[in-house]
Amino acid sequence: MTEDSKAGYLLIVWYIFSACTLFANKYVLNYLNGDGIILGCIQMLMTTICGYIQLYYPLGMFERTPRNSPSTPGFYQLMSIIGGLRFTTVLLGLIAINYVEVSFVETIKSSAPAFTLLISRFILGEYTGLFVNLSLIPVMGGLALCSLTELSCNIQGFLAALGTNISECFQNVYSKKAISKHKIKFSPAEMQFYTSVCSFVAQIPVVLFLVDFSKLIQLSSEFWIMSFLNGLFFHFQTISNFALLEYISTVTHSVANTAKRALLITFSVIIFGNHITFLSGLGTCIVFIGVVCYNRALILDKKRFNKLNHSKNPINF
Repeated sequence: MTEDSKAGYLLIVWYIFSACTLFANKYVLNYLNGDGIILGCIQMLMTTICGYIQLYYPLGMFERTPRNSPSTPGFYQLMSIIGGLRFTTVLLGLIAINYVEVSFVETIKSSAPAFTLLISRFILGEYTGLFVNLSLIPVMGGLALCSLTELSCNIQGFLAALGTNISECFQNVYSKKAISKHKIKFSPAEMQFYTSVCSFVAQIPVVLFLVDFSKLIQLSSEFWIMSFLNGLFFHFQTISNFALLEYISTVTHSVANTAKRALLITFSVIIFGNHITFLSGLGTCIVFIGVVCYNRALILDKKRFNKLNHSKNPINF
C-alpha cells in the first residue's frame, strides 16, 4: 500500500470513529444524563488499556517498531507535554460548553488551521506557500458559518474555548514532532499509551474534587456500557489520528479536521433531525470548496517551490 493510500485509509477510519464518538457522547450526556467528567475519565482509561494492547498488536493501522525505552533522552518530557495538552484540551472543552453553546466553541475552533500554521512554523519549521495560506480562508470561514447560529458568549466561555483550541493545535504539532523521523520516533501506540497515562493521572484530582461519588451508584448499567463503548470509539479515533499525522503535515491535518467537523454537523442534522439554516448549509459547501482549493494550492505551491529550487539552488523552506 502506497503512502497516499495508507493516509486515505487512516483518514476514513479517523472520520468514522470520530462520528461514532460524537454520537455516543451525545447519547450518553443528553439521553442518559451522564457526567461529562466521568465520561472523559473513562475515555482516557480505555485509551490507556487499548493503547497498551496495540503496542503488541497494531491491527494493521501502523507498522510495529522496536519500542522506545523510558530512558530514551526526552522521553518523559515529550510524553508529559503531549499528555498534559490532551488533559488541558479535554478540561477546557468541558469548561467551555458549561458556559457557552457548542456552536460557539465550534466557531472558535474554525480558526485552528491558522493557529496550526503559525505553531508549526515555529516548532517544526514547516513553511506553507501563499496559495495554501489563502486557501485556508474559505475553510475557516465556512466552518464559522456552519456553527454561527444561536451563539451566546461570555468571557469565561470565550477564554475556555480559545484555550482548548490552542491546546489542541499544540497537541497535534507536538504529536507530529514525536512521530516524525527525527532522532527519536515514537509509534502511534506509544503516543496513545504514554500520553493517555499522563492525561489519566492528571484527571484524578479533578475527578476527586468535582465528582459526587454518591451519585455514581445511581447511574444505569446502560450508562456504563455505552461509556465504555464510547471509550473504545475514542481510542480508535485518537490512535488513527496519531497514525495519520505520520503521513501528512500538521496544516493538512488541521484542514482535514475542519472538513470533518463540517461533515459531522451535516450528519447530525440528518441523524438527529436538527434544524438546518441557510448559513449552516452555505458554510458546509464553502468548507468543502475550501478543501478542494487547499489541495489544488498544495500542488501549485509545490510546483512553485520546485521552480525556485531549480533557479536558486539550494533554497531551504
